[in-house]
Amino acid sequence: MANNVKVIGVDMVKFEKPGMQESYDVMASKAIQGAIKDAGINYKEIKQAFASYVYGDSTCGQAALYKVGMTGIPVINVNNNCSSGSTALYLARQAVSSGAVDCALAFGFEEMQRGALKSQWDDRVSPMQHFNDRLDEIAPEYSEIQGAMRLFGAAGTAYINKYGANPDIFAKVSVKTRNHAMNNPFAILNKPITVEEVLNAPVIYPPYLTRLMACPPSCGAAAAIVCSEEFAKKHGISDAVEIISQVMATDTEESYKDEIHIVGADMTRRAAKEAYELAGIGPEDVDVVELHDCFTPNEVITYEGLGLCGEGEAETFINNGDNTYGGKYVVNPSGGLMSKGHPLGATGLAQCTELVWQLRGQTNERQVKGAKVALQHNLGLGGAVVVTMYKKG
Repeated sequence: MANNVKVIGVDMVKFEKPGMQESYDVMASKAIQGAIKDAGINYKEIKQAFASYVYGDSTCGQAALYKVGMTGIPVINVNNNCSSGSTALYLARQAVSSGAVDCALAFGFEEMQRGALKSQWDDRVSPMQHFNDRLDEIAPEYSEIQGAMRLFGAAGTAYINKYGANPDIFAKVSVKTRNHAMNNPFAILNKPITVEEVLNAPVIYPPYLTRLMACPPSCGAAAAIVCSEEFAKKHGISDAVEIISQVMATDTEESYKDEIHIVGADMTRRAAKEAYELAGIGPEDVDVVELHDCFTPNEVITYEGLGLCGEGEAETFINNGDNTYGGKYVVNPSGGLMSKGHPLGATGLAQCTELVWQLRGQTNERQVKGAKVALQHNLGLGGAVVVTMYKKG
């Protein structure tokens, strides 16, 4: 991978609860315009665009981009479940890295409905059917609970049973991310909560997963502009952030091993290992992390998958405060999906936006001091994971 791709412009709109949002095309066009302004370039210099979303008709990407302007460039619509945003960024980065274009746009958006995630199609085979079938074999209890709640709830239970950890670690992660979100004006949920409140919230998957351990459905948009090193020099861009490695991984037979692997633990481990190798640095060099915490058990599992701590060591990692300010890493300074919200197609690009802001030193009260290297993890079941590493220019 050629390490010469720069992120030169990012932006996002404030995420909102369903019913309070502007239409997807308006949200997306605002994020795109903000990213263009941030980059300080002319819109016509963008040569390809990649639009990510999950819930919407074909060519929604064009509808959103056309509100900014119709320049006739290729527009590719991307749907890769919850990793759609990072998949769009992956494709934009790849287009620039290959030399096909010198400047590309990735943007993502979503208008979601209230309540738990569900398929919009009940007349065909679900892409998650083979995972659900496997879960029926190894964890048949609570099969009446469907969708992501069952998958991540079962993974959380399996983690506690395997390593003997205190289940309150999931609540402690919820509290940590909410504390971070207090300093993020883009977050939906920014009022502090306590471990007791999280544990006493309604149970959505017995025995450990409660409502305050799950991200809220939300709507929003985000965008990022990437370019070649030559393009950045030509335009005198001095605050560019470099993508020093980026890896996408999908499932293997190992994904069926147990409940933890079903929710992407092996994909994450493989992608992270390759990303570190490509970047020539390890997890110990990372300062700030935005990872996919759709449910707090997934954040716990992902600490280990990304190598932030050893296998079975997440409880100690959490109790030592190594996932927050003053510890080894600051994980999800934005408040993560848990507090910021999770509009599926926008999430990966919102993570990118936060990390670019962090590396530029533009995040005010939530700034990670001296941040030079950032790590991003965006997961979509079904499945794909994208791990991206960024370095301050």
